[in-house]
Amino acid sequence: MTIELQATLENSSKSLLLTPNPSSIKPKWSIEDSEKLYRIQGWGDPYFSINAAGHVTVSPQGDHGGSLDLYELVESLRKRNIGLPLLLRFSDILADRINRLNAAFARGIARYNYPNAYRGVYPIKCNQHRHLVESLVRYGKPYHFGLEAGSKPELMIALATLEPIASDNSDTPQSLLICNGYKDREYIETALLARRLGHRPIIVVEQVSEVTIAIEISRNLGIKPILGVRAKLSTQGMGRWGTSTGDRAKFGLTIPEMLSVVNQLKAADMLDCLQLLHFHIGSQISAISVLKEAMTEASQIYVQLAKLGANMQYIDVGGGLGVDYDGSKTNFYASKNYNIQNYVNDIISAVQEACEAATISCPILMSESGRAIASHQSVLIFDVLAINDVPNELPEVVKEKEHLIIRNLWETLETITNENYQEAYHDVVQFKEEAISLFNFGYLSLKERAKAEQLYWVCCRKILQICRQQEYVPDDLEDLEKIMASIYYINLSVFQSAPDTWAIDQLFPIMPIHRLDEEPTNRGTLADITCDSDGKIDQFIDLRDVKSVLELHPFMEDQNSSEHRETSLPNHQPYYLAMFLVGAYQEVMGNFHNLFGDINVVHIQMNPKGYHIEHLERGDKISDVLSYVQYDAEDLLENMRRYTEQALEDNRMSLEQSQLLLENYERSLRHYTYLAN
Repeated sequence: MTIELQATLENSSKSLLLTPNPSSIKPKWSIEDSEKLYRIQGWGDPYFSINAAGHVTVSPQGDHGGSLDLYELVESLRKRNIGLPLLLRFSDILADRINRLNAAFARGIARYNYPNAYRGVYPIKCNQHRHLVESLVRYGKPYHFGLEAGSKPELMIALATLEPIASDNSDTPQSLLICNGYKDREYIETALLARRLGHRPIIVVEQVSEVTIAIEISRNLGIKPILGVRAKLSTQGMGRWGTSTGDRAKFGLTIPEMLSVVNQLKAADMLDCLQLLHFHIGSQISAISVLKEAMTEASQIYVQLAKLGANMQYIDVGGGLGVDYDGSKTNFYASKNYNIQNYVNDIISAVQEACEAATISCPILMSESGRAIASHQSVLIFDVLAINDVPNELPEVVKEKEHLIIRNLWETLETITNENYQEAYHDVVQFKEEAISLFNFGYLSLKERAKAEQLYWVCCRKILQICRQQEYVPDDLEDLEKIMASIYYINLSVFQSAPDTWAIDQLFPIMPIHRLDEEPTNRGTLADITCDSDGKIDQFIDLRDVKSVLELHPFMEDQNSSEHRETSLPNHQPYYLAMFLVGAYQEVMGNFHNLFGDINVVHIQMNPKGYHIEHLERGDKISDVLSYVQYDAEDLLENMRRYTEQALEDNRMSLEQSQLLLENYERSLRHYTYLAN
């Protein structure tokens, strides 16, 4: 093959790789395309959408208020010296979620003519942060919305946050306090004494031993408790938390244990104290059929307890009201195949049917829908620091005298077509493996190996372009998209801000918050800034599925920046991504891996003029996280001063260098643990 012919082939190859076929040119990308791609209408309605500028907007009051441009909000916060990453909390969304849940129960009660009320409680464990819990109590007050404590520290929060009512009349509408979790004597004693303040704590018996302690303390204090029992249902849930039910579940009482509690209370002449049945079938119920089955079983247990003489007044269906993380509205584990009204109607109808059949009074209905209340109100914002792409440049012209492996790769590149791309892929993989083997045995130089790898990646990219145009991708090419994906380095620690993505493969919607009127031509995975290979996100929502790459935009370079494979922070315009629906569990379960601390948190509230910052919680400084692991910032700084003085005496650094080092060290101690941007 002549050099001239090779040059011609090289030019044609570049044309194939870089120039689109005029007949296949797509229409201009639109925001509707982005809506469909990122499924924002499915998981974001009614709070998140895309405006004409291609920016994500947030409507904190749902269908009843104005909207904010999320990109403009982030830019405004950065001008206030509030750096990324940051967490935005929209308290109006919290209010709207409470309103929607209570309105659904009100509609259901009216529809079925249910002869009692709904009293919801928020499980503090979902997100214990003070301003969120206080906002929730404030917004829930018109509905007598209460709190659920699953530990002694959470009980301390609840007692000091809920407003007690002086009257202990059972007919007085009152916010309830559900006391769950493992309990010692102090826990039960504190809960009982809270009745004297005007609280209405219900102590839910999780273990038989707890009822013995409750009876003893009640007699000592002269205060009658309100007790509940948590049932271990035989109904199995679905998804990750499906095993939290059944005979060997962690929490609750079996039927024989429940009868033991009834007998103990009866012997103590306190059976009238047993007033509540509680159960829980999982944190994220994706299929409504599971709830229906559980409600049938739980309603019968409630009826039978009443028939045994217990003064039954409440049924608590626990948590489980799902969040549609992928917007598919299916029974996929990251979704749910029902809406809030379906959920409510099934609860009401099951309880009412069982009680009417047994001719007993219908109870007050309760739920602990923490995930469904708290998830939507938080948005995690972070920026991209750099991108690493696979090589995409053609090497120099391949000459006839070059190694056979290189000539084979070049020839394969020139002959890849829609008809042979699958076979060509296997060929280039084999050629690459042979090139590495030859290199390891000393038969291929470093430059030759580099050329072989360049050709391999260019071949793969050309094959991938063909795959993307096919209706069906062969199984042996399914991983090619991930192999060719760019790595987007993000200014974030997943261990601190999104621990469930790492720990339990939780899916959250992730997307850019701007440039959504442009086509995202890259496919990428996300890598955080921790020194841990698990610090990555490579699972993203799809239609009832999980995809391994996310569609993203290339960096927009500054005018004076040159094109290179790895783009660094100073040479590009900011590119902001957001993770949505992160308001439950993520903030309180994060850890300090690599000593990346708490991030900046901004509470936004709508007002007639737009919005105002209700509260700002500054993220941890480096000195803060060092103190968590028993380092004193002043001691560290003093050590550095001694080391620099010694270096000056030994003429190992100049005075200017020593001062620059100390200034940087002292300034860093006062700064955010994340990268400056």
